[in-house]
Amino acid sequence: MTEQKKTISVNGRTYKWPQCPVVAVCVDGSQPEYIEEAIKAGVMPWTAKVVAEQGSDLRADCVVPSFTNPNNISIVTGVPPRVHGICGNFYYDRENDKEVMMNEPSLLRTDTIFKAFQDAGAKIAIVTAKDKLRRLLGNGLTYGKEGAICFSSEKADQVTYEEHGIEGVLDMVGMEVPSVYSGELSEFIFAAGVKLMERERPDIMYLSTTDYIQHKFAPGSEGANKFYAMMDKYWAQLDALGAIVALTADHGMNAKHHNDGTPDVIFLQSLLDEKFGAGNTRVILPITDPYVVHHGALGSFATIYLDEAMKGPVLDYLTTVPGLEEVLTNAQACDKFGLAPDRTGDIIVVSDQQKVLGTTEERHDLSGLEVPLRSHGGITEQCVPLIVSQPVGGVDPARRLRNFDIYDIALNHTAA
Repeated sequence: MTEQKKTISVNGRTYKWPQCPVVAVCVDGSQPEYIEEAIKAGVMPWTAKVVAEQGSDLRADCVVPSFTNPNNISIVTGVPPRVHGICGNFYYDRENDKEVMMNEPSLLRTDTIFKAFQDAGAKIAIVTAKDKLRRLLGNGLTYGKEGAICFSSEKADQVTYEEHGIEGVLDMVGMEVPSVYSGELSEFIFAAGVKLMERERPDIMYLSTTDYIQHKFAPGSEGANKFYAMMDKYWAQLDALGAIVALTADHGMNAKHHNDGTPDVIFLQSLLDEKFGAGNTRVILPITDPYVVHHGALGSFATIYLDEAMKGPVLDYLTTVPGLEEVLTNAQACDKFGLAPDRTGDIIVVSDQQKVLGTTEERHDLSGLEVPLRSHGGITEQCVPLIVSQPVGGVDPARRLRNFDIYDIALNHTAA
């Protein structure tokens, strides 16, 4: 190993060069209770051994808004949204008067950990569930037969060396392309990860799932336990292949419905239109993405755009609305949650654990909800696991761990 490869610096953080492959796993929508309940049920023997004897069982806080894009990008850059710029799945571009999906790599304001390591000669492999995230995760990487590997299970049948660094994924994995609304979409990721570890032995690997199961099943339920048992089997294989396996989540998940099973929604745009008149405020829901069947674009975090003269009256009014945990100005929210001011609304609203936020009732198609709503986005979905397959040392007990510390913990605070 050359001297310059002993450490890599990116985004103000320094990482040791891996002595063995390091696999970071982001289990979408997984608060610690999912793993705890599955261990109690006896269906995660490898994880049970890791948390009891072999490794380390920690807790961390995710980024708020507790949504997929801002947290995955925080994990792979090692910094919060105020630095990398991805503050939601969706935002309002005020300058161009457009509502924009935050899927485009051009929206990123920093390099990823992956790019920094690849530039120094490391072999990189990334497998994610949905293609919407793939281009962000792989931004700046070099592909081709000797380059990085980065693809989604959603479009695993469309991979090329030029764009993804690999071909023949379906034959390699031995599975067909799963439905985007299935647990198999995530299983494909882990099956591919094991094959890639056997065949390519990357230095740095990232595996990121979908939260379809967590939206449907509560911790300890049969559906959840079956899904976690599946993941445990693949994690054990990665461990046996000599990798450090580090597990976290992009956010947790909570029930957000009434006793009769109907969603417990505060329709913010309707409330504001009634109080202040239509057209005077604009509510944006950063949970919005192309895959809304399992949550109906209902989450616990919303942003509001309005003229400066409206700010005081709207703030005063929203503080009287039951079910809102936080009503903050742009400056307050960006300071509290580490967000980028220009990608965040004038007012930020976070609902409590049971409630979700919508715009107007007619704008949300809830016909696809097969079970009572479970969703995320707020502070009550912020606690996530941080489990490492080896002992962790040298971490200040007073340090507030974040999910985006996962590569720091796996590379800088394990012995291997």
